[in-house]
Amino acid sequence: MDAATADLSTDVLIVGGGLAGLALAWLCQQRGIDYRLIEARDRWGGRVLSHAVTLGQCAAHVDVGPSWFWPGQPRIAHLIEQLNLQAFDQFSDGATAYEDERGHLSRNRGYASMQGAFRLLGGMGALTAALSARLDTRRIALNCAALKINPAGEELLTEVAHGATAVRRIQSRRVVLAVPPRVIAKSIHLDAMVNPTQLAALQSIPTWMAAQAKVVAVYERPFWREAGWSGDAMSRHGPLVEIHDASGAPGTPYALYALFGFVGVPAAARQGQSVALLEHAKQQLARLFGDAALQPVKIMLQDWVEEPHTATPLDAKALAQHPDYGLPPALLNLAQGRLLLACSEVAPEYGGYLEGALSAAELAFHQLGK
Repeated sequence: MDAATADLSTDVLIVGGGLAGLALAWLCQQRGIDYRLIEARDRWGGRVLSHAVTLGQCAAHVDVGPSWFWPGQPRIAHLIEQLNLQAFDQFSDGATAYEDERGHLSRNRGYASMQGAFRLLGGMGALTAALSARLDTRRIALNCAALKINPAGEELLTEVAHGATAVRRIQSRRVVLAVPPRVIAKSIHLDAMVNPTQLAALQSIPTWMAAQAKVVAVYERPFWREAGWSGDAMSRHGPLVEIHDASGAPGTPYALYALFGFVGVPAAARQGQSVALLEHAKQQLARLFGDAALQPVKIMLQDWVEEPHTATPLDAKALAQHPDYGLPPALLNLAQGRLLLACSEVAPEYGGYLEGALSAAELAFHQLGK
């Protein structure tokens, strides 16, 4: 296989249309760099995912991926301003709840754990939707999975599955992999590009959020707020271990009311148990916030471990703490600098967060200029 077999040629090929890949593509477009962006899914956003919910006159999006950003994260704050999006404060007024391992309930234990965090009007999906809408449609493609990357003289040749059957080859000077390192190691053949030590380094980096599952319940009214409760709860009884108010911004068309919780059941134990898990979640919300919680307008489960473009079998065990992310020395200068990584897990700061994805995109952009 050589460069003469390529179906498409570009300066920079970006693999992965999550926040990092989209942000990098936009930087390239703004600076006049010839790029192509491909995404294996049928949607943009990667781990950023907001589901649309309509109730009467209200139409909103609820986040089943990341929900927050924080003060002191300048990149995401600047991007939101550039894209003319609107942030609002995470609701945190009122009592918090704690459920011990026997299901005994107490309130007013500490403060709302996400107090001071920001959410985004329209959900975090509004961020990736706004970015993708600004990209040249001729340069971006969904349903395109990178299968193999090989050297082709001074350039690289990437084999891409386009849809169910078609295979294309893209020639480029650089390839930026904006997907989790473990997904790279499992899904993209790099035998001619990385050595065993580098492959092991890719496999060693845990994918943030990959083992998580989230339950979101939408309601007609904020009965927990009416009772003087913040919607925040911690539980050792489960199945939800951490719960927060997920309502839209007040006084807007997006003011649906919702609660969400992180599932504490291990990934292996929740396989095939979505119906039972949702029922147990409703029962738990009723214990914490009253019987009105038993009648959600809509309740949904997002299990990220079942997403092959996010999680691998190595990610099935939930992380006990936030990893010390960053680019391992073994992954510096891959393929003499022609192969770059740009995802939140390798960010020089804020690894695992949305801010980290933007930090990784920024770093990759600077490296492209070298």
